[in-house]
Amino acid sequence: MPPRSAHRRHRTAGALLAATALLGVTVGLTTTTRPATAAPAPTGFVHPGVLDSRASLDFAREQVDAGAQPWKSAYEQLAASPYASLDRTAKPRAVVECGSYSHPNHGCTDEREDALAAYTDALAWYITQDSRYAKKAIELMDAWSGVLTAHTNSNAPLQTGWAGSVWPRAAEIVRATYDGGWVDQGRFATMLRTVYLPEVINGSNSNGNWELSMTEAAVGISVFLDDRTSYDRAMARFRTRAAAYVYLASDGALPRTVPSQHLDTRDKIVAYWQGQSTFVTGLTQETCRDFTHTGYGISAISHVAETSRIQGQDLYSTDVGERLRQALGFQATYELGAAVPGWLCGGSVKRGLGPVTEVGYNALHNRLGIAMAHTQTLTEQNRPAGSDNLFVAWETLTHGDNPN
Repeated sequence: MPPRSAHRRHRTAGALLAATALLGVTVGLTTTTRPATAAPAPTGFVHPGVLDSRASLDFAREQVDAGAQPWKSAYEQLAASPYASLDRTAKPRAVVECGSYSHPNHGCTDEREDALAAYTDALAWYITQDSRYAKKAIELMDAWSGVLTAHTNSNAPLQTGWAGSVWPRAAEIVRATYDGGWVDQGRFATMLRTVYLPEVINGSNSNGNWELSMTEAAVGISVFLDDRTSYDRAMARFRTRAAAYVYLASDGALPRTVPSQHLDTRDKIVAYWQGQSTFVTGLTQETCRDFTHTGYGISAISHVAETSRIQGQDLYSTDVGERLRQALGFQATYELGAAVPGWLCGGSVKRGLGPVTEVGYNALHNRLGIAMAHTQTLTEQNRPAGSDNLFVAWETLTHGDNPN
């Protein structure tokens, strides 16, 4: 394990800038926004390559085997979770119906939790090399691929995005690292291509966390399917939405918008931003709704950036990374209890960011050496990070202080 000082050797240079940014101060930030372009992705995909790489998984396994913290306790948390139970029985259904806030809930929770269980088992397989976990992950994936045909009702796009973000993570690990065979792998791929991808690839004009989760699913599915066309299409949509979700002072007087939403007046933009009319760096489109939904959006941004990094595109050094850094810092400041000024959300915020900081913090602070004082405090305070029971799981284990 590299010494902790190695992760921090570049902190001093960016400390002053980060200190102001973490407090939501916008002075001078137009000079810190990174370029909006990234190198084109390579023609071939890396596997496993959805959120987790082989190198990052190897690091996690090495730390657990050595009994090092926080990875040891993070794995123990995973292993004690119901998601890791080898006695779990999948609950697939042909049509998953999810209304607003999952009312009605006809298979919504079952689908999400079976996907999370498959991912949990895939991680347990890799950490322990116990083939029972790989077989259980395959069992869960096969159960759904043999039955599922559609998602319906108003929350269908979001439900598809959440479950569709997690299935490829599990499938990538199993397919690329387990040599015991997966007979129905092709059927699982067909499910992703025909049931999930058409639902998420065209995005959403709802609150930004919807489209960010949907594009995360589209990106991950495209990697598993080796589908370059869908990957590039999803990534283009992601870049537009990420820029419209997190405000930077360099955007101008008003946040950027998604053209298809026709937010063409200040009043429309303010209404879409939950009535917030003062825009400062790090504010998100849903900050004044609540931090929980904001956390969904931030998490999806970090997940896509991490998958893209594994696939050879560095989005962390573009405006995506800057928006992620500022969003994490801004939300972390108030999640930790800072007094909320009157101009922000009417002087009151609904906290509850969730276990969503590890991936972005690791990439920006540990790998790039950027000081992120409040995000660091929140991240370390919340370790080991568990699951939000939707699409986030075990990120202290997989990404906590992980150099790979």
